[in-house]
Amino acid sequence: MQIQLKDYPQLQFIAWNRQKDDFIEEEEAFSLYERHWRWVEQASLSANERQLIERLTQVFGHGVLNV
Repeated sequence: MQIQLKDYPQLQFIAWNRQKDDFIEEEEAFSLYERHWRWVEQASLSANERQLIERLTQVFGHGVLNV
């Protein structure tokens, strides 16, 4: 399944080299969150984006977000 960057502001921020209207695969989004977690403003995460991160962590990280 693909994710549109503009729907998730922190993901869009850490995917700075892509257009905000771009779509990326869920596995790539998970990888971006893991690699760039230090740049994610956790206090600014919407409930929707938190749910996305939790779901991606369960599916691709087997319950673990390596940060």
